Amino acid sequence: MSALVLDGKALAAKTEQELSARVEALKAGSNGQTPILATILVGDDPASATYVKMKGNACARVGMESVKVEMSSDTTTEQLLAKIDELNNNSNVHGILLQHPVPEQIDERACFDAIALEKDVDGVTCLGFGRMSMGEEAYGCATPKGIMRLLEAYEIDLNGKHAVVVGRSPILGKPMAMMMLGANATVTICHSRTQNLADHIKQADIVVGAVGRPEFIKAEWIKDGAVVVDAGYHPGGVGDIELAPLTDRVAAYTPVPGGVGPMTINTLIYQTVDSGEKAISGQ
Repeated sequence: MSALVLDGKALAAKTEQELSARVEALKAGSNGQTPILATILVGDDPASATYVKMKGNACARVGMESVKVEMSSDTTTEQLLAKIDELNNNSNVHGILLQHPVPEQIDERACFDAIALEKDVDGVTCLGFGRMSMGEEAYGCATPKGIMRLLEAYEIDLNGKHAVVVGRSPILGKPMAMMMLGANATVTICHSRTQNLADHIKQADIVVGAVGRPEFIKAEWIKDGAVVVDAGYHPGGVGDIELAPLTDRVAAYTPVPGGVGPMTINTLIYQTVDSGEKAISGQ
């Protein structure tokens, strides 16, 4: 059989058209106000600078604005907290993104958690994670939320299915498991130290690779007809799952690149537009 390709690039492009229309409607009804995402880049890591630029470009494509905050590599935790507090109190800013990682002298978790809940459009705060896990209103962490949007768009039913999430990071594996649990999947969380990992994966109806190691999950571990979601990306264009042997025997899979990656930034923009609509229409 030929597997369904879960095309994140195509879905992101379609969503951007819809978001553009929403931004235009918001501008028309509010004397030109637009959702604004503030991005904070601390230090001079070139990869982080590239990611921030990509997020700014995505804002521009849908007609919304971004505010770029750049801070030096010797920034202290206190200085960064003061900047976040300033953005929290700026009513024109509707979303705040602190680019990970920050320099090692900064308490990253304290700074993430300083972001106001209603502006946590990247879904990185403990409060946001807790509320999402309890089924309360909060913006989901961008990558797992993007995966959920991708599965929904392609009508992949999670109800009653066994999902195995390989990875336990606070911004991917853990929230992914909670979101799938919320969609009535039965969820097993594994990681790089799980014993008999292959045996767990062989039982999975849905496999999510989020372990951060190239082709760590072998094709032979995955059963025929499974849905395969690869959230990894490594040099050489490979993900966390050995995908090539799977494309003619699984039900659906996310390509690498072009699957999960485009949905991460798209979800950040999607949630910022939502935040902007709530704030501007509520004025």
